[in-house]
Amino acid sequence: MLLFIIKRLFYGFWVIIGVTIVVFLIFHVLPGDPADAIAGRMRREEDRQRIRQEYNLDKPVLYQLILYFNDVSFLSFHENTPQAQQKYRFTPLVPFGNKVMVWKAPYLRESFQSHLPVTDIVLNDLKGTFWLSVAAMTFATFFGIALGLVSALHQSRWLDHVLITTSVLGISAPSFITAIVIQVFFGYYLSEWTGLPGHGSLFEKDANGVSQLFLKNLILPAITLGIRPLAIIMQITRNSMIDVLSQDFIRTAKAKGAGQWSIVFKHALKNALNPVITAVTGWLASLMAGAFFVEYIFNFHGLGYDTIEAVKNKDLPLVMGATIVVAIFFVFVNIFVDLLYALIDPRIKLQ
Repeated sequence: MLLFIIKRLFYGFWVIIGVTIVVFLIFHVLPGDPADAIAGRMRREEDRQRIRQEYNLDKPVLYQLILYFNDVSFLSFHENTPQAQQKYRFTPLVPFGNKVMVWKAPYLRESFQSHLPVTDIVLNDLKGTFWLSVAAMTFATFFGIALGLVSALHQSRWLDHVLITTSVLGISAPSFITAIVIQVFFGYYLSEWTGLPGHGSLFEKDANGVSQLFLKNLILPAITLGIRPLAIIMQITRNSMIDVLSQDFIRTAKAKGAGQWSIVFKHALKNALNPVITAVTGWLASLMAGAFFVEYIFNFHGLGYDTIEAVKNKDLPLVMGATIVVAIFFVFVNIFVDLLYALIDPRIKLQ
C-alpha cells in the first residue's frame, strides 16, 4: 500500500506541474494587460511600464513561468538579502554567488488587486467552497440513495420511469442554467414562502465588521450543486440494487422466510452501496471545481467566486493559487478513493 501511495503521489506531482503550466500559459493569451488591472485609475504609460518591471510582466512568458515555479517550490534560489528573507521566510542552505539555495514554504505571491497574500485569500475562501461542497454532497447522497432504492423496488413501473427520466434531466442540465432557475424561482419569486435569499455567503460581516454564520445562504447553492451527483447516485443505487436483488443469497434469504424490508436493508442495501461510496468520495473533488459558477451566480463568496473575479481582473497570482490548491485536492481525493475502493472490494489490487 505504501508503494502504491508513493507512486500515485509521484504521478500526482506531475499532474499538478502540468496543470500549472497549462493554466499559466492560457492566462497569458487572454486579452487584456495585467498592468492595467494593477494600476487601477493610473493610466499613464510610465506607471504601467513601472508595474510591468516590478512584477516581471515585461519578461518573456517562459521566463515568467520559471520565476513562478521558483517561488512556489520548496527548494528554490533567491537573493541572500534581508528583504528576500522577510518576503520568502526561507532557510538558507547553499550559497551561489549573490544568491542562495533555500528551503521554504511555497510562496503563492500577492494578489494584484488586494495586495494580500494569495495563501491567506485561498485558505479563507476555501472554507466556504468546502462546506458548500460537503452540503451538496450530503444532500445528493441522502436523496440519491433513497430515490435509487425506491426506483429499484418499483422496477419497470411508472414511478421507476418518472425517476429515471428526472435523473436524466438532472444529469443533462448545465449547473449554471439550473442555478439561474433555482435562484429566480426560490430566491426571488417564492422568497416570501421559502425564506431563502437568492444571494449571499456562508460567512458575512455584520455592521460591526464581525463575521457571522448564515446557514440559510447555503441551502439554494447546495441544492443546485447537488442535483447532478444526486441524479448519478440515484442511477448507480438503482442499478446496483437491481443487480444485488437478483443474486442467489437474496433468493436464499427469501426461502428462509425473511421479510421484504429485512431483505432490502439487512442483505441487499449494504452490498449495493459499494459503488455508491466510491462515487460519493470521487464527486466531492468534482463538486469543488463545479462550485465555481454556482458561487458566482449566487454571489456566494468562496474560492470559485474569487477565482472568476481574478480571471476578469487578470489577477494571475490568485488564479494560479486557486488552480494549484484545487489540483492538489483532486490528487489526494483520487488516491483516497482508490484506497477506499480496494478496502471495500478485496478483488481490487493496488498496483
